[in-house]
Amino acid sequence: MDATALTSPASLCTFPDSLYVGVSTKMYMGYARSLEWLEQLVAEVDARPALAAGRVVPFVIPSFPVLPAAAALVAGSPLVLGAQNCGWADGPWTGEVAPSMLAELGVGLVEIGHAERRRHFAEDDAVVALKVGAAVGSGITPLLCVGEAEACAPEAAAEFVFHQIKAAVSGDWAMAARLVIAYEPVWAIGAPEPASAQYVSMVVGALRDALAQHGLSGLPVIYGGSAKPGLLPQLSGVSGLFLGRFAHDAANFGRVLDEAMAQPTGC
Repeated sequence: MDATALTSPASLCTFPDSLYVGVSTKMYMGYARSLEWLEQLVAEVDARPALAAGRVVPFVIPSFPVLPAAAALVAGSPLVLGAQNCGWADGPWTGEVAPSMLAELGVGLVEIGHAERRRHFAEDDAVVALKVGAAVGSGITPLLCVGEAEACAPEAAAEFVFHQIKAAVSGDWAMAARLVIAYEPVWAIGAPEPASAQYVSMVVGALRDALAQHGLSGLPVIYGGSAKPGLLPQLSGVSGLFLGRFAHDAANFGRVLDEAMAQPTGC
């Protein structure tokens, strides 16, 4: 696979059993520190030439002001550039960033529906659906964040997440096939430890059963929520990890890449 295809905003070119390993900086770093860290992240990726094959897809999501410089830093690398949010249209939307502009910058995926956006910025299912549709229309893969507010039975958590996905695509399951799902239990975000591997595996398993009824059993579902090195090998049926503060040490990002590359095919 041509490594440059992985950074194309038109699509994420992956294998059916691809694993995703990504990280968002949120707003933890300033501009200079972000660029320094991105250089370290690129070095971790470049030190693993097997990533160019495309089975493990690394991605990074810095803050908006960093995107143009980040695009230059990741050029020619398998590292896919993402954005932390987007608006739902061009036009008179002061302070928003249209997905069409993100596509111009080389952004390949965009985080939509994170629990912090839902809670602090009152983004409901209708807003999330508008953003998902706009991202898909601009050729950018939505990284749809979903998750239950409180720990519950895995089957109940999976049902809640399924309905979040359905709402995000307004019931258009063909559009859902364009998504990457980031399953992030709200109660695990920022916690000292992630949700247990057994809980995550059971929720994702039940979710896959529900998605299979719409031909989406292979939809990528990655886990986020205090994810860190050592977790991925314990999970079953999960398509990778969405890392947060633990990967602000670039070496930890490299460790998770190694764990992903060591996973058997079809895991």
